[in-house]
Amino acid sequence: MSRSGGGIAAGTAALCALLLPLPLLLFSLSGTATASPRLDDAPADAASYKPADGAEPVTGTESSADGPELERAKIYSDTIGPGQKKYYRVRLDDTSNAFISTVVAPPPGTKSGILDGIQVSLTSAKGTPCSSNPSVYFGGDTTRPLAGYASRRIGGDSSQCQDAGDYLYTVSWAGSQTAGAAKWPIELTYMAEPGLKPGADEPEAPTGWSSKAPTPSSGTPQKVSGGTGFNDAAAIGDGTWRDDLEPGDSRFYRVPVAWGQQLFLRAQLANTTSDSSVFAVNGLRLALYNTARGLVADKSTGYRGAPAGTDLGTAPAAYANRFASGAEAESAMRFQGWYYVQVTLDPKVSGSVPMTLNVSLQGEAQPGPPYDGDAAAAGFGLDGAGPGGGGADPTMRTIGFAGIGAGTVLVLGLGAWQLASRRRRPADGGDAGTDAAYSR
Repeated sequence: MSRSGGGIAAGTAALCALLLPLPLLLFSLSGTATASPRLDDAPADAASYKPADGAEPVTGTESSADGPELERAKIYSDTIGPGQKKYYRVRLDDTSNAFISTVVAPPPGTKSGILDGIQVSLTSAKGTPCSSNPSVYFGGDTTRPLAGYASRRIGGDSSQCQDAGDYLYTVSWAGSQTAGAAKWPIELTYMAEPGLKPGADEPEAPTGWSSKAPTPSSGTPQKVSGGTGFNDAAAIGDGTWRDDLEPGDSRFYRVPVAWGQQLFLRAQLANTTSDSSVFAVNGLRLALYNTARGLVADKSTGYRGAPAGTDLGTAPAAYANRFASGAEAESAMRFQGWYYVQVTLDPKVSGSVPMTLNVSLQGEAQPGPPYDGDAAAAGFGLDGAGPGGGGADPTMRTIGFAGIGAGTVLVLGLGAWQLASRRRRPADGGDAGTDAAYSR
């Protein structure tokens, strides 16, 4: 069984398998190659997280003196196992905001403890923390792709990690130390957002916005097949979309959000004609990640076979949101660019379930901050597919998202470019976990 999805041009699967090094090969298989006492039998057609085309294999070290360097705008692949703490080096300048992310993507069928996950950190060579140390947790039992980042903010009221030089990025296994547990694939990305022009005032936070969700759009939903992760996420926009989820599926979609815009999402499961005697406490999960792969929000709802759904809304995307204190979801809406929607169906659900995803972008696009550099070229724009996405779709370039200004229509001819970006992929499967605990 195969499914089509948006995102990037598909390569030949057999050739890719031959060319991939072992960590990436394990990344792209169903998980049977990494079988362990904690790996269940995954469905034969289950699809793992798709690594970025051209991702560079790297091996983090136990010693901070030997960590390999992660270069900006590249994507790397590695693995992590129980009890491991891996060191990497990044070279920061003294003008850019840095975001180094890690995606952890256990093969479908992998089991986890309630506190299993990863913790990431960014410190100076002297050990000074550059930001809080986020952790991402599966919450127990079953797993799904999760991501988190550590950051260095330049200027403003920040006094830490302001100098140019080498910094240490670490990824640590969090949770149980189960002997014999399989190593999990991880994907690392270093993005550098340009600072503001010298002497420029920092933009003020938006005011007067409402968190009330708009009325969902009407009409026939457009068919779409979500990707397996950030790299092959299907491009969608304003409107209603229809996908079919298999038990354990995690599907990814990407939505372009301009400065000043709010994103509202509503995911709804239809009834199932299969056996619905099992109640899935977290039957449907809806998560949103920002342009740098940082979690914005994560919600879930139970499912017993009758229609059910959940929704979430965001603050307007604004540069000043990064200074918000005590409001993590608001702080994460700090970029213009692609935002990633993840929908997961609990593996305890029986049979395929139709899912409707309503997307609403509210507010006029606003001018961006006075960057001292090309933010779009750094991945913080609307003319590309984000890290690992292979660049903009041809129709997207024609629309000219890079030059968005106030009053510009964001999503034009959406059906055309969505069809243009379709690709084929195997049906997903695997296990989903419980809510992620995430702190910045």
